[in-house]
Amino acid sequence: MFTVGGLFSGIGGIELGFEKAGFKILWSNENDENCNKTYKYNFDHKLYSESIIDINFKKAKPVDLLVGGFPCQAFSVAGYRKGFKDERGNLFFQICRAIEELKTKPKALMLENVKNL
Repeated sequence: MFTVGGLFSGIGGIELGFEKAGFKILWSNENDENCNKTYKYNFDHKLYSESIIDINFKKAKPVDLLVGGFPCQAFSVAGYRKGFKDERGNLFFQICRAIEELKTKPKALMLENVKNL
């Protein structure tokens, strides 16, 4: 069974899909308090509820697959399209940091975002 870690998890839609496909979710991250209420109702694995910026991934369990749907506003045609010049766009680099800090590198990375990225 492959293991999964989730970033920017929201209410857990991506994690739910992988769980239904037979993957084991070990941990996830979401810092929105309202999303976390729903997430905790539906899942019982470790949830990092602080900002991704504050997580020490050296302490996280290694996973086979790292998934995430990071904020799209910086890249969307519906926004100003500032990309990496936007604070939200820079959150992409926190995913890179997570991969660097994990004791064992994930075998795969799956990100969900808008077309313009």
